Amino acid sequence: MKPSRFTEEQIIGILRDQEAEAKTADVCSKHGISSATFKAQLKKLLAEAMLNNAMLRDVASKKW
Repeated sequence: MKPSRFTEEQIIGILRDQEAEAKTADVCSKHGISSATFKAQLKKLLAEAMLNNAMLRDVASKKW
């Protein structure tokens, strides 16, 4: 797999730009990425968050 040209911090910053009511197309052109790349990154972050939540729920449900 090809390494990302953006660091994790930069990716988070790009996503925050979009959360601040900016249009996706504007954010993508500003940072030089395609909208498909932007959507793929969002899907990846969502999948990681869902996995973390599932693991935490599993640990919390076990009796110690």
